Amino acid sequence: MTHTPEDLAGAVLTIDLVALKDNWRLLSQRAGEAECGAAVKGNGYGLGIAPVAKALWEAGCRSYFVARPKEGEELRAILPQATIYVLDGLFAGQAEFYAKLNLCPALISIEEAREWAGFGRVYGRKLPCALHVDTGINRLGFSMSEFEALLADNFLMEGLNVSLLMSHLACADDAPHALNEKQRDAFASIRAHMPGVPASLANSSGIFLGGGFTHDLVRPGIALYGGNPTPGLPNPMRAVAHLEGTVMQVRHVKSGETVGYGGTWEAKRPTRIAVLGAGYKDGVPRALSSREDTGPAQVFLNGRRCPIIGRISMDMMAVDITELMPHSVVRGTRAEILGSHILIDEAAAWTGTISYELLTRLGSRYARLYTGLESDGTA
Repeated sequence: MTHTPEDLAGAVLTIDLVALKDNWRLLSQRAGEAECGAAVKGNGYGLGIAPVAKALWEAGCRSYFVARPKEGEELRAILPQATIYVLDGLFAGQAEFYAKLNLCPALISIEEAREWAGFGRVYGRKLPCALHVDTGINRLGFSMSEFEALLADNFLMEGLNVSLLMSHLACADDAPHALNEKQRDAFASIRAHMPGVPASLANSSGIFLGGGFTHDLVRPGIALYGGNPTPGLPNPMRAVAHLEGTVMQVRHVKSGETVGYGGTWEAKRPTRIAVLGAGYKDGVPRALSSREDTGPAQVFLNGRRCPIIGRISMDMMAVDITELMPHSVVRGTRAEILGSHILIDEAAAWTGTISYELLTRLGSRYARLYTGLESDGTA
């Protein structure tokens, strides 16, 4: 008898690479004349760096952003010709590692700039890099005074091959927020100091703030993977991650009986429940546990939403299927936990978190299926 991976796993994660490519193309179109890059840090936002990067290359993406140099090493092996920026800057003493892999650090301090320029002089050529200047998020980046000091150091600047000038928005997902305009104006001032150097400010939501934010290169992240870049408005992106739990057993629960650890959910009527083979080890947040009959957390099963009931445990969860037709759910039936009907932002809201965290915490135990990759993705 032939077994497939999905036959042997309680949960199945299908990653729609056609949807991923469509999302990149939509964002590229929205960005106008700006180049559209892609943030693929965190193992392609939890969906697998190799298939994600290859699919984006097929779609036309040529500039990629990772967080750590080891992520850059992994990506370089996948896409030999891609431009790869390391957002966390230049790790101390690791300039040779970056240089050999042609990784562009997003320099965040004069100390890093000196190390990079000094290594380049020994290496025999000015190595490409980005300059990350902080405009209000107060995370990584040159302060304005540090940036001005950098520009005033002619010897240091002569040792740098600056291929990108960048900053990062703090409140792009809240379009009316005053900090957006403040950062846009601050970045315009910074750009004026380095005319002719390509510039990047917009993340996923920043692309939707208008032309004053897109500049020369946009670097979407969560929107590529199906997250809504315009909270409060309909999501223009297609779902990429489809997580399904397999029904292991259908049970009949009498009125007054409880379901799950702690007996936190009590049946108020005779109830049919389906026990799914997906739990917090599979990346289903325990915060989706519910004491209520109506959710709010739900799965999509046989054409309708069914509430999650009781506590989610390591390996399983229970849903109320009383409203479904008798015998329409059997052992082996699959229920959508995330996907086109249970959107990732909605599920994240039920848990009190954000779509980024939900995606990047998806587990490794389920069967992973990829659809829509056209080639081996080598560049």
